[in-house]
Amino acid sequence: MKIVMTAAAIALLASSALADPIYGTWRTIKDDNGNFGDIKVSACGAKICGVLTTSYNGEGNVWKSPNDGKNIIWDMQADGGGAYSGGKVWAPDRDKTYNSRLELNGTTLSVKGCVLGICRSGGTWTRVN
Repeated sequence: MKIVMTAAAIALLASSALADPIYGTWRTIKDDNGNFGDIKVSACGAKICGVLTTSYNGEGNVWKSPNDGKNIIWDMQADGGGAYSGGKVWAPDRDKTYNSRLELNGTTLSVKGCVLGICRSGGTWTRVN
């Protein structure tokens, strides 16, 4: 039993050491409707996903959005050097899904995406935690 507990502790420490620096909660910029939100980014198997955890209205007040709990980012892969690609980002304000790229720079995350050859900046998100 002691060997199993030791192995479990080592596995837990190793997994936290391998956590990607993008993991955490990120605050989006205001969308076309003036709303913004907090996205919790974490592992989804071998890929990276992000879920809308908290929504804010244009005045900055928390409100219950029908999009709370929905995936905003999925299938993203780390390319190294703070770059991420190969995934999708859903923009609820336009109800469009973009082939996206993310770029991590300290406490900011630059979001860019394209759909049908039309590209758009998702702005620069800031780390909440």
